[in-house]
Amino acid sequence: MANICSFVCVLIVAVDVAAGVLSIEAEIAKDEVTHKRLKDFKCEEPNDRAFKFGLAAATLLGLAHITEDLVGGCMCMCFTEELERSSSSRQLWFACIIVSWIVVAIGFPTLVVGMLENSKSKGSCWTLPHHFLFIGGICCFIHGLLCVAFYVSASVSFVNGRIHGPQEGQYP
Repeated sequence: MANICSFVCVLIVAVDVAAGVLSIEAEIAKDEVTHKRLKDFKCEEPNDRAFKFGLAAATLLGLAHITEDLVGGCMCMCFTEELERSSSSRQLWFACIIVSWIVVAIGFPTLVVGMLENSKSKGSCWTLPHHFLFIGGICCFIHGLLCVAFYVSASVSFVNGRIHGPQEGQYP
């Protein structure tokens, strides 16, 4: 089970890094079109490449988060006794889950807004000055780091519970 979880953790981090890189590439592509517009003083179509990169980044972030939650749920169901034995690792584990949800709650809508900014259905050439795609990319990287912290805290909790057994005074 540990090998499967570590493989899934590495896979989630790779997906998060790919999402972060794609969103930063989308931001760069959006900025290239914006600079051309300012130079030529004419209105062009929104950048299709930035839209596709933003869509891919948002999809990958969602996929990574769903996978992380599924692995976390399986670990929680399979190792309930071990989690109850180590309170500090359990607190770190739950903190990682909560912060991960917060990061995704910020990152996913940010990527979607940045993506929709480059949508072909826009009627005007006006672009928002905010760097939504870049902020979403940073959230992707943070989500990957939280996944590693989540996995390490859960693994330490399980290993400590198996090696040391229950602590004195924890059970009546």
